[in-house]
Amino acid sequence: MNADLIIKSHHIISCQEGAPLEAVDGYIAVEGGRITACGRGEAPAGLLSPAARIMDVGDQVVIPGLIDAHTHLVHGGSRENELALKLRGVSYMDILRSGGGILDTVARTRQASKEELKAKARISLDQMLLHGTTTVEAKSGYGLDLETEIKCLEAARELNAEHAVDIISTYMGAHAMPQEFAADPEGYMRLMMEEVMPYVSRRQLAEFMDVFCEQGVFSPRQARVLMASGSSMGFKLKIHADEMVPLQGAELAAEMRAVSADHLLAASETGLEAMQRAGVTAVLLPGTSFYLMLNRYADARGMLDKGLRVALASDYNPGSCPCENLQAIMTMACFGMRLPPVEILRGMTINAAYAVDRSDDIGSIEAGKKADLVIFKAPNWEYVVYHFGINHVDKVIKNGRLAVDNGSLL
Repeated sequence: MNADLIIKSHHIISCQEGAPLEAVDGYIAVEGGRITACGRGEAPAGLLSPAARIMDVGDQVVIPGLIDAHTHLVHGGSRENELALKLRGVSYMDILRSGGGILDTVARTRQASKEELKAKARISLDQMLLHGTTTVEAKSGYGLDLETEIKCLEAARELNAEHAVDIISTYMGAHAMPQEFAADPEGYMRLMMEEVMPYVSRRQLAEFMDVFCEQGVFSPRQARVLMASGSSMGFKLKIHADEMVPLQGAELAAEMRAVSADHLLAASETGLEAMQRAGVTAVLLPGTSFYLMLNRYADARGMLDKGLRVALASDYNPGSCPCENLQAIMTMACFGMRLPPVEILRGMTINAAYAVDRSDDIGSIEAGKKADLVIFKAPNWEYVVYHFGINHVDKVIKNGRLAVDNGSLL
């Protein structure tokens, strides 16, 4: 089998599950957008053809494309006006209760056209790609009505077809209680279950559904009802769990066999153990802890010691982490969670692939998977985490095609 692209490097880190995270001197063979072979040393002569492009990156580091397993990509407006409130110590939930926060973004998203939302999200996708992200999970949840939720999900679907970055969509109408249903939360739940979710399911606008199970948002009982309804319609399940207070969200994630439970700063030991037994991936969001000035981070080390699969993501959104750059999130995971660089790399590649149910297709460098690769201008992987505040990406290969070269979009 001849390859159309051969990548050679002295520092390839495969991130294959069960294999040590070590850099090897070797090659990656690509044909038709897929990895056909990889290994140590020189590529076998049988893989080479006169038409094959040889990309020898020497001492640069090659890893799988980064996967951002938790974002709120499509939304209108921004919330820099809340910075002064945050600095005065006003909490995230207090801002929400006063009509700000998510509800402010809801108003801006409802006002924006689909093309305006796409244009804004496209800028974010460009930034993600420039910094090494090749796959992103994108939640709705800034519409909180039928029309706007559909508008946002359609925008994500169209961008998935138009942009190099792959977008995996999640319906998250249960992101907050819209103001028009403030006195009738059960009515909003009926709207979601009887109108919005069936429409999204029929049109295949989202693969996952997510619920914000938090004090003052959706209770565990409400979350359970919504998740059961979503599962019956064919949605895979995610949950924002135990972010601010312990509400047994981790236990609910395990009970409902969610693909992932995200945030988990206040998760109980019992809940985390239940998640491990149920095979639920923990998606941790250190950028949110940093940006909200919570002075605490999810216990990543404790979760890893329990045998949990831990992914790391940006939580890119306009209010609690307006950051598309996973390299910045690496810094926060290292110094906030005290995670070593090898665990950070695993959390943004193969473990993140599990968090979006794509472990058979992306997340590691091995034959049969997509040729999604990032090449860093760095002497070793640890250097990428150590030298913070700059973009280390030299090249990004997406589906076997060069999408970023010399740090610039092609």
